Amino acid sequence: MEQLTHYDIENDQKQFPITIVCDAIRTPENIGMCFRISESFGVQKIYFHENSPSTENRIVKKTARNTVNQIKHAVYKDFEEIIQQLKNEGNTIIGIEITDKSMNIQDFNFKKHQKIVLLLGSERNGIENINLVDETIAIPMYGRNSSMNVIHSLAITLYEVTNQLSVNKNKN
Repeated sequence: MEQLTHYDIENDQKQFPITIVCDAIRTPENIGMCFRISESFGVQKIYFHENSPSTENRIVKKTARNTVNQIKHAVYKDFEEIIQQLKNEGNTIIGIEITDKSMNIQDFNFKKHQKIVLLLGSERNGIENINLVDETIAIPMYGRNSSMNVIHSLAITLYEVTNQLSVNKNKN
């Protein structure tokens, strides 16, 4: 067995109809990791709130590496306005959030939706206005905690979404 380097691997590069909206995420490391994870999973675009650390932030740059230059991103001012715009563009807004209506992520059929927005709540308060989402999904947890880091949730969700969408495309 030989461990491979980045230069030994050629990924099957794909882009999926997935947009990420970060609802007022404040931690620079989380912004940087959002870029890294999103680029790894073929996300089309990321939206950040204007009060989130910018891509010029030293910690964001360091954590994101070069992925800031590899994925489309934009800043929004008004949360309700960006969500309505994305809905008008035909996206299904899916909140990664624990609610009384949340479905376990593995039971949610992402293939039924042509364009998906994954909505990440802020580290402290969750999603600003949960009533704007079309659906909510939750990641089953088996420890004592009921939540995890927002970017870990994003990574698990993107794995499940792209796994489902890839299977669907391979059957066509």
